[in-house]
Amino acid sequence: MKLEDRINDQIATSPYVSRDLSWVMFNYRVLDQAIDDKRNLFERLKFLAITSSNLDEFFMIRVGSLYNYLDYGKERIDYSGLRENPFRKKLLTNVKEFVLKQNRVFIDLLSPMFDENGLKIETYDGLSDPEKEIVNTYFHETIYPMLTPMVYDNYHTFPLLMNQRLIFGVVTQNPKNKKDVNKLSFIQIPKNLPRFFEIYRDDQVIFVPIENIIRGNIEILFRNVDILSVTLFRVTRNGDFTLEESDDIEANFLEELQLKLKTRKTGRVVRIQIEEGYDTWMINLLKRRWELDDDNIFTIKRGNLIDFTSFFQIVSHPELKDRLPRAHPPVPPMNYPEQGKDKIFDILEERDVLLHHPYNSMEPVLELIEKAAEDPHVLAIKITIYRLARDSRVSNALLKAAENGKHVSVLFEVKARFDEENNLKEALKLQKAGCFVIYGISSLKTHTKLLMIVRQIDGKVTTYVHMSTGNYNETTSRLYTDLGLMTTNKIYARDLSEFFNVITGHSQPDTYQYLITSPDDMRKKLIKMIRNEAENARNGKPAGIVIKINSLEDKATIEEFYAASQAGVRIKLIVRGICCLRPGRVGLSENIEVYSVVGDFLEHSRIFYFHNEGKPKVYAGSADIMVRSFERRLESLFLIEADILKKQAINILYYNLKDNVNRYQMNEDGTYTRKVSADGEPIFNIHEEFFKITRKKVTKAVLF
Repeated sequence: MKLEDRINDQIATSPYVSRDLSWVMFNYRVLDQAIDDKRNLFERLKFLAITSSNLDEFFMIRVGSLYNYLDYGKERIDYSGLRENPFRKKLLTNVKEFVLKQNRVFIDLLSPMFDENGLKIETYDGLSDPEKEIVNTYFHETIYPMLTPMVYDNYHTFPLLMNQRLIFGVVTQNPKNKKDVNKLSFIQIPKNLPRFFEIYRDDQVIFVPIENIIRGNIEILFRNVDILSVTLFRVTRNGDFTLEESDDIEANFLEELQLKLKTRKTGRVVRIQIEEGYDTWMINLLKRRWELDDDNIFTIKRGNLIDFTSFFQIVSHPELKDRLPRAHPPVPPMNYPEQGKDKIFDILEERDVLLHHPYNSMEPVLELIEKAAEDPHVLAIKITIYRLARDSRVSNALLKAAENGKHVSVLFEVKARFDEENNLKEALKLQKAGCFVIYGISSLKTHTKLLMIVRQIDGKVTTYVHMSTGNYNETTSRLYTDLGLMTTNKIYARDLSEFFNVITGHSQPDTYQYLITSPDDMRKKLIKMIRNEAENARNGKPAGIVIKINSLEDKATIEEFYAASQAGVRIKLIVRGICCLRPGRVGLSENIEVYSVVGDFLEHSRIFYFHNEGKPKVYAGSADIMVRSFERRLESLFLIEADILKKQAINILYYNLKDNVNRYQMNEDGTYTRKVSADGEPIFNIHEEFFKITRKKVTKAVLF
């Protein structure tokens, strides 16, 4: 049997799906949105850009992590059963197939639509003489002063080539000495220049890639030498690092973090994207230098672009951005129709409110924090922060609260991937203002999203609580689907008070009533609820599980799902991205169905439903079913107790299972099939239907 056949056989027979191969399948589902002819060109370009951004992060983190094993001789066995080297080859082969499809989508489907939509991506040679004069002036006045050719030879060390930066490799020769060795120079294109230079041609917006302008003027940088070849490429470096933290956080911790951030710029190269027709002498030199082989080289056809993330510039262009569909205005929360800043404290004292973003605005949460910052009766604000918006209203309100003399405690996760620098800056600003700032807990990453406000009037103390599946980020709340529970229920208040004492001090928690937290209890308690459903099924009682999460990877929990399926429990899992569980396998998981919803909004909410003999237990929170969520993060799930809010959460699951526009079903082999409406069946798009939600519709939702 050939090696490739043995690898495929191993993958097919494993009871688990590879985490990384599953992620590639997820990016195919995102690419489907760029293929969908029901979307206009600008929506499709946006999704194509997202696939490219996703792939960049995947190489930096997941492929980077794989190379941590390879480079240091550590053993690694993937969930598929493959060792590190054969898995690397399989993974990179699959990604290359994806990239080929990604490029065909651009060349064959999207590029032909440009003219009719009033835009064009133009080559340097395709410009008219007056247009060339304009771009040449731009080159001489703006680009040229910023370029620094860096030669590599016996007298010059190999330069630092930056992560995810377009780079020209230029091979030259001295015409007076043909026997002299070739010289290789690198020109890095500055990242603080727009990718496209924009000009107008009649009723079209012309986008000229900056690399085309530089290539058209390249001889200016290499006077009196022969240019043998000019090759455009881009490198991706390992961005995965493990931060070792001391038990007592001190100033050197922050210094260490700042040092680690720099490794993203100098980490080992894991991918080279390069235009076809590249100089083979140059690429062989780079492969030797960076210890790469052909599997790491991703060739892009001439006429295509390296790095589709540049399309964000096109879809946000002032002349074109209105071509993207207008966002539907948010609707009032179902249990808070009289939404208003002046009433927020009074409303929460009489009822709980469940917010479903982006269908409901994040405004009530922002108003609660902003009003608390100004209210003279508020004594304290405690909050966990993972990601903030730029110029964050949350951060500004906390600063205002500190200025007004209130006690403000902030557990600020400065290790939130790719947001470390912004979070560090915001955390230091809050600390200088007098807030009590904690920069993380030991080696754990704080991923939970919790807020607590303590208020006293006439001797009566009321605690206002907000618990969420998403970040305190007003920007992403308009793009991600998330749930947030606002309440003054004393049990939630006690649980959160206990939780904050644990994470800000040296305290061991009592038993929480409505919270489940990690790293101590979450896996154990979820498994207990799964086993309870299995026991009910074995005893002939009704049983069922429906869970909506972003990723499913924890082996121990997957094994419990398999056991429950074999006991007769019907299990429906809505997993947006990575899913390592294999559904529908005879004798293993016949009662398990796995779905994924990918569409206009990024599905980010986590909801856990257990039938519990007709008395459902429903939780929501920050955690996915992943080893990192259970063992290496501070996470929380909160029980949804109020009856109408519980029905609202159940209806969210019901709608996700009913969708016939954005829903995919996972097959036993790890592939996915898009669900489409049958003949005569009405279209049901959850990203539209949730704007139409009513109390009557919610009460009719049934899962089993």
